[in-house]
Amino acid sequence: MVSSVVPKRSRAKAWVLLVLILLVAVVGSVAYLVWRQTVPGVQSLTTPPRFVGQKTSFTVVVEARRGNVARVEVRIEQSGKSTPVATKDSGLGRRVEIPVVVDSAALGLREGSATIEVWARDTFWRPIRRDDRAIAGYPVTVDLTPPKVELLASTRYLSPGGSGLVVFRVSGAARTDVLAGATPFPSFAFGPADKGARIALIALPWDYDPATPIQIRASDEAGNTASRGIPAEIRPRKFPKDTIDIKDAFLQAKVPELLPQRPATESLVDGFLVINRDLRKQAEETKRKIGATTADKPLWHGPFTQARNTKVFANFAETRTYMHGGREIDRQIHFGYDLASTRQSPVPASNKGVVVFAEPLTIYGNTVVIDHGLGLQTLYAHLSSTTVKVGDAVEKGQEIARTGSTGLAIGDHLHYEVLVNGTSVTPLEWWDAKWIRDHVGKPLKEAGLPEIAGAEARDEPDDAARSATPRSARRRR
Repeated sequence: MVSSVVPKRSRAKAWVLLVLILLVAVVGSVAYLVWRQTVPGVQSLTTPPRFVGQKTSFTVVVEARRGNVARVEVRIEQSGKSTPVATKDSGLGRRVEIPVVVDSAALGLREGSATIEVWARDTFWRPIRRDDRAIAGYPVTVDLTPPKVELLASTRYLSPGGSGLVVFRVSGAARTDVLAGATPFPSFAFGPADKGARIALIALPWDYDPATPIQIRASDEAGNTASRGIPAEIRPRKFPKDTIDIKDAFLQAKVPELLPQRPATESLVDGFLVINRDLRKQAEETKRKIGATTADKPLWHGPFTQARNTKVFANFAETRTYMHGGREIDRQIHFGYDLASTRQSPVPASNKGVVVFAEPLTIYGNTVVIDHGLGLQTLYAHLSSTTVKVGDAVEKGQEIARTGSTGLAIGDHLHYEVLVNGTSVTPLEWWDAKWIRDHVGKPLKEAGLPEIAGAEARDEPDDAARSATPRSARRRR
């Protein structure tokens, strides 16, 4: 009797165990299928635009949480109508970036609210297949009205290597620049707020092509742009040439100083070329960066002054041919004036301003840059010593340094430049009171704006030829 009971109990336990195993298998399978079905799909990591303009570009970024992205479609919905603007469905990975261009006219969009929709699905297997679904919707405003630009006044006569002033009014813009070719010059609010006027100092590079347009360009948050040409008569200007004979003694003194990491196998001439080309280029880039550090109002007063008892012995935009051993080794453009006087002469600030740079600057050696506001700056180089630091306010005529021969200088002298937003221009214009009145004061007066102190325009006949070439320039030639 006892022996027959044990097998029955064992069989019962076996059945229970089998049922439990089957139950776990079924529950586990169902749970696994439920998990796969509920795994989140593709997510949008897009930073959408706030506005859509006449033609707006942005990038849609999506990422699959499991598997890869199978398909992405970007649509724009307005007034119940959803229109595809970009689709990608091949060669996709886990993270996908899609450039999108919304052409509002082609899509028939109207000004007002709309929604950018992102539709997507992934390759992750689920028991019940998911179709494309909207994974994100971004509200935007369709704005098709470009900014309005009104030119109020401008300098009438410009020359290569020269500068001028533009006065204008703009509405509905998030950013406004004045361009001379591809070079942008910032503008600043000026005068009574209710007039909404802006001014910009512009500079033409020494090699400016007269066929290159000068224009005001404004853009809004929607990417709509508007431009307005600036009429000006471009007066030609010739620049001098010079030949400089590089001696071995100069190379032996300067190359190790300015290029201490020069390989021992590199010749002094090759080292000089690195300095004269690469370090010169670095200096020009630094000057442009310094140009962005400027006050939003004029700090100067009246004409700029040439240091007393100095003589110009090297000219602005002079093409220099460098010779060594009887052969040409390089050609470069010399920006600014070299002013000669006695050794270690005092260097005065040529006008009021604030020091924005005071340290060595590659080929320029010890250098000081003074900001005079609105992008106008002066540079003093090859200094033996300086008496100012960044942030110091200086007065016209105040001693800021002593002349020297630091940097790539042959002999003690002052290298002096005038820059507009980092672009070098001839100092002669800014040394001339009449030029400043005609080219800066007059446009402000014509626009009905307050004039800059010391630059007030006078009621006198406008002589185009004399405006193009300052009187001080003619005296010094």
